[in-house]
Amino acid sequence: MNATVKTKSSHNVYIIDKAFYMPQLKRSRRIWLYLPPNYHLSKQHYPVVYMQDGQNLFEEWSAFGEEWGVDETLNELNGRCIVVGIDNSPERRMNEYTTQDHEKYGTGEGALYLSFLVNTLKPYIDETYRTLPGREHTSIAGSSLGALISFYACLHYPQTFGAAGIFSPAFWIAPALENEIKNKSEKNKAYPQRFFFYYGEKEGHEMAANAKAVIDLLNTFEQVTLKVTVDKEGTHSEANWRAIFPKFYKWMM
Repeated sequence: MNATVKTKSSHNVYIIDKAFYMPQLKRSRRIWLYLPPNYHLSKQHYPVVYMQDGQNLFEEWSAFGEEWGVDETLNELNGRCIVVGIDNSPERRMNEYTTQDHEKYGTGEGALYLSFLVNTLKPYIDETYRTLPGREHTSIAGSSLGALISFYACLHYPQTFGAAGIFSPAFWIAPALENEIKNKSEKNKAYPQRFFFYYGEKEGHEMAANAKAVIDLLNTFEQVTLKVTVDKEGTHSEANWRAIFPKFYKWMM
């Protein structure tokens, strides 16, 4: 195994590389890895979840805010999946997690970022670790802008991702999204996909309304299965996403 062990209470969290090269974007990024507790004691192969904002998933010292506690949650649930966390770049997050150019925020690099996930990172993970590489065992998840790019991953790479966790999606920055959903979903009918949606009603009317509009549209496509959780007291926060993550994991598995 090429991963570097990271010191913390969960001994099954690693840093694969502090500067994993992203050839599509010509920059590097830290990549995290969670392995199931019994990974080294078995020959079993595992499903994989690719998650955005990797620095927020496992460690308080690396998070901008409160960590999700993904490792603690999965260890308590006897986790049976591999989690790959990709750090965001604070100065590039808005660009990498959107696919369209924006007058205020600049060039959308999301297509290149997704190509990195699918064509560079996933092959490396599948070659290096005991994964179940098929689309039915490959999920993607994120929150806010990370949810947006995770959703785009399923739209544009349905042959790769069979499910997604969409937490408080920042759909507001993608005004053409509904047209993209209609066009892509018509072409993706051969690929059944599952979406876990979460949003809080205290995130703002626009955030909730945009999420509901996408959910309603997805419901019109037979290949799509939805699980929707709406928290009346939910805010746009790491604490809320941490609280809902166990429910997402159980649904995903």
